[in-house]
Amino acid sequence: MQVIIIEDEKPSARRLQRMLEKLDMQVHTMLHSVEESIAWFQNNTHPDLIFLDIQLSDGLSFEIFEALDIKSSIIFTTAYDEYALKAFKLNSIDYLLKPIDEEELEAAVKKYQTMAPKPSVTLNFDDIKQLLVNPIEREYKKRFSVKIGQHIKLVNVEDIECIYSENKGTYLHTVDGRNYLIDPTLEELEVELPPNQFFRVNRTFYVQINAIKDIISYTNSRLQIKLQSYQEQEVIVAREQVKNFKDWLQ
Repeated sequence: MQVIIIEDEKPSARRLQRMLEKLDMQVHTMLHSVEESIAWFQNNTHPDLIFLDIQLSDGLSFEIFEALDIKSSIIFTTAYDEYALKAFKLNSIDYLLKPIDEEELEAAVKKYQTMAPKPSVTLNFDDIKQLLVNPIEREYKKRFSVKIGQHIKLVNVEDIECIYSENKGTYLHTVDGRNYLIDPTLEELEVELPPNQFFRVNRTFYVQINAIKDIISYTNSRLQIKLQSYQEQEVIVAREQVKNFKDWLQ
């Protein structure tokens, strides 16, 4: 079975890919824009199943289906609410509201596997465009709650210098030099942190853009980041992330 993901937020796409791999489903391709998707469909065999985000960086994903005759089954991965999605009049398998829950994903996959015959795509584009005149903005995490003894403290994302993993735990480091243990993993935070503020520079670190004090060339074409107060260990931008990091800084 051939599966592809169409999602403009690459961290969300990678997270979904990992979740599908746990269900023994291999993702053949990940596409990130309308233009890229149309080009891919024109030159490749159409997949059995598409995990489809609605709002892509260069338009609505439905524009792909206006340009091409695609009969693949669809599972939506979207931030749009249930009522708007039902009004799309699309014969899709299911929809998953972000952030995607593993149990809901498994249920949607099982639903696809048991359905026969597979549904084809039937879109009412006029209704869709009318509904999406004012698209819903994605909501990102604004604060974390951390436990200090018997007390709960709220930490705003603006007060975080970096988020890192250490000894199987995830920690916030704040502008006042404090470290706080939190529950989510770095992978789970990929779809919760505002991408204009936080960047995952390597396997164990997110940095906050306003906390960066200096950026220094490092060995093997990498970069070293100096933060305002965090000094416990070196913060290195992985070589494969250097280009994306430089783009993010813009």
